[in-house]
Amino acid sequence: MPKFIQRSVIDASAAEVFRWHARSGALQRLLPPWERIAVVDRSGGIEDGARTVLRISRGPLRLEWVAVHSGYEANRKFVDEQERGPFAAWRHVHRFTPQDASSCILEDEIEYRLPLGALGAAIADRAVGRDLERTFRFRHRRTADDLRRHAESRGQPRLRVAISGASGTIGEALAAFLSSGGHDVLRLVRRAPRSAEEVEWDPATGTLDSEALEGLDAAVHLSGKSLASWPWTEAKKRTLWNSRIESTRTLASGLAHLREPPRVLVSASAIGYYGDRGDEELTERAEVGTGFLADLCQAWEAAARPAADAGIRVVNPRIGPVITAAGGMLTKMLPVFKLGVGGVVGSGRQYLSWIALDDLLGAILHILYQDEIAGPVNVVSPGPVTNREFTRTLGRVLGRPTVLPLPTPAVKLIFGQLGRETLLAGSRVRPAALEASGFRFGFSELSDTLRFTLGRSSE
Repeated sequence: MPKFIQRSVIDASAAEVFRWHARSGALQRLLPPWERIAVVDRSGGIEDGARTVLRISRGPLRLEWVAVHSGYEANRKFVDEQERGPFAAWRHVHRFTPQDASSCILEDEIEYRLPLGALGAAIADRAVGRDLERTFRFRHRRTADDLRRHAESRGQPRLRVAISGASGTIGEALAAFLSSGGHDVLRLVRRAPRSAEEVEWDPATGTLDSEALEGLDAAVHLSGKSLASWPWTEAKKRTLWNSRIESTRTLASGLAHLREPPRVLVSASAIGYYGDRGDEELTERAEVGTGFLADLCQAWEAAARPAADAGIRVVNPRIGPVITAAGGMLTKMLPVFKLGVGGVVGSGRQYLSWIALDDLLGAILHILYQDEIAGPVNVVSPGPVTNREFTRTLGRVLGRPTVLPLPTPAVKLIFGQLGRETLLAGSRVRPAALEASGFRFGFSELSDTLRFTLGRSSE
């Protein structure tokens, strides 16, 4: 059978890297964001007899992959073998070999056989090999990056954290990131809880199961309807407004009335607070801008005041557009750019103050532990780019031309206010508070960020 091996040196002990793989959330962190793969079930962790069920979506096709674990050797090795799935056979050995007390060699060895025998191998073997190289290059970098992030809080107590919006792109990733780091995560859900890790709430009626939140260390509020929903009718804008203001007020008030409130509430905001500001450099001290988004962000931040009044440290991360192939802005752009018909929007001079998803997760963890951080915090990369620069960079990463512009009149005609305040507006935002607090960005360059999340890295 064909064999694939990926080895990397990880700056963490073999035992630490092994424990990370064994925790809840680690598998989700290792799934490549450019693929549509969901964890349906993971019972028993990675020990012998444990089963993992994945659902793989490729266009209209839905495939189920069932893997069974064996060969468990604590801190050294575990194996998963396909019981049912797309391959005729699949055996994956995960090895963790100590180099010294603080580093190890992470090795993934895969033996597989494609369906249809020699015909299947002739048709797809090379493509499968390329996919494995992309996937495991990504997995090893993310493993190393996540372990480095969690090592920064080594010696600090693990946290019990509630997350709203945990089913969204950011919330789901944050829950997996924190869980794999050894933290206890509670998800706020708008239905009856299905496990002890879920807590029911309903922002529309202002209800929250406060008793289930006693003993929290922190809460991260990410709930809100997508701003990219088009068109922005008056009814849609009311929905966007209420989904943020009501949910923030409900959570902040609920936390404020706990017998033992959490030490910190991280309540999301956005760089839309600044409005359209050209090339003016904007720190957290900058004045609020004008427009619907600026008004919304100002009210959104103010809605968390009940928590601050109760003595809870409240942080409002003003988040820039998040770069990930798992969702958000990039996934809406990719179909057009992959066809080679993407291009500059409007003048192309408007600034895009973006943030890599993994840096956003790292920034939230950093904020949770840094007691001196409070109030607004710009969560953006230190390397903002213009729309023209973003367009050219994405085109280069994809190997596609970017010669078909979307002129300003067309944006206004098609998208209306949404287009004026998002596509044509720009703000050059600086992460001053994060930099002053010593936060280290893992992704400062747009090209590196895009290559990582799209599996286009050649390293």
